[in-house]
Amino acid sequence: MQIVVHLPRPGSPDGDPPSRRALLAAAATAVARLVDAAYADDADPAWADAVRRYEDGWIRKVVRRARGVGWRRVQDLPGVGVEHDGASVRALLPGPISDLPDAVRKLQVGGTEVDDAAAEPPARTDPAALAVALNPRVTMTAGKAAAQTGHAAQLAWHAMPPDRRRAWADAGCPVAVMPATGDQWARAGVVVRDGGLTEVAPGTTTAVAWW
Repeated sequence: MQIVVHLPRPGSPDGDPPSRRALLAAAATAVARLVDAAYADDADPAWADAVRRYEDGWIRKVVRRARGVGWRRVQDLPGVGVEHDGASVRALLPGPISDLPDAVRKLQVGGTEVDDAAAEPPARTDPAALAVALNPRVTMTAGKAAAQTGHAAQLAWHAMPPDRRRAWADAGCPVAVMPATGDQWARAGVVVRDGGLTEVAPGTTTAVAWW
């Protein structure tokens, strides 16, 4: 799955880069909405087939940076776009790397680092939100972290009880990226362990989620 994040240059006509926290939350929400759309009763058969094939394999996510015309070119590709707290992200319908459109293939994978607006995320206020916490002992770029929050949201969609999942989807699949207490970490409903392809060792616990 390709996740395209909008990262304009500071002071550009397209606005300023988002905070890291907003970027991670938007990426997770975009992934969750895409998965929810693929499993809906009235889902497009092509979407349903693409997501099921993806989930039958390795749910790898690649985060790419876009700005200007590059960002505009991906808007018409199949996927789900999310705007959250100044962050704009588009999660694209998954498929083989060999079939990537040129508009996506040309986008840079690196250079996704952004700063956070505050040292600590605010407390979760939306009762419908999925809470996601990253492992504070693991150093990750913003792009890598966005992929991990996306993994957490995707796994949570499947792990939630049906009534809770429907309430989350009806609310738009909001996500709050926040620190976890020891008890929250230990009792989290979802644990993300990385495959180790980039940045971290295989099996590293990168994120947890709870609701």
